[in-house]
Amino acid sequence: MRLPPSSSALARQPDHLAEVIETSTTEFLAQCFDPESLSFPAMPAFGSWVMSQDEESGNQIYGVVYHATTSPIDSVHRARALGLSLADLRDQQPQIFAMLKTEFRVAILGFRAPNLAGEPMGPIFQYLPPRPPQVHQAVYRCPPEAVLAFTEHLDFLRTLLGFTQAPVDSLVAAVVRQGYQTRNLDRAWLVQAGRTLSTLLKDDYDRLRLILGQIHA
Repeated sequence: MRLPPSSSALARQPDHLAEVIETSTTEFLAQCFDPESLSFPAMPAFGSWVMSQDEESGNQIYGVVYHATTSPIDSVHRARALGLSLADLRDQQPQIFAMLKTEFRVAILGFRAPNLAGEPMGPIFQYLPPRPPQVHQAVYRCPPEAVLAFTEHLDFLRTLLGFTQAPVDSLVAAVVRQGYQTRNLDRAWLVQAGRTLSTLLKDDYDRLRLILGQIHA
């Protein structure tokens, strides 16, 4: 299945980058939209924050990208080395771009409930939501203010450390690095993140050291 190029409605929402095509309690798989130009879809960075929605409850679902792939749209035609630059591909092999899809997997870390009466924004919960986003729900890049709000508290690190389907240590480091950068290098937040990890990994010093080493890399 291929998703259509961005429509004019999507063009007005530049952070709308993909659509859920597979979903489960702890994670979901999303497929990027095809760009309007001859190029590959923008692959979200490892550890970057994205959000979707459970339409039935109105919960905004938050998670981080832990795996991304670009591959042929079917199992019959495999990509092969052509020795061409991107410009050469556009000129000589433009059909290549229609034969590939970009997908990414997201570890769900929490959700924001709908607004309460009289409240401008709903509460944030840093644990798995009652339901993941449904198939065909939109997936957006989280704006900086959403990342700041969600990472204000660090309980999500416990959920992330317990995720087993990803290179978790590298993922934790990437998420903490992004939080630090989004906060304009707020050292107090970084120290608190390090202390939280120290508490959670107090019985596994080698693993803690590995994560902290990647955060400061």
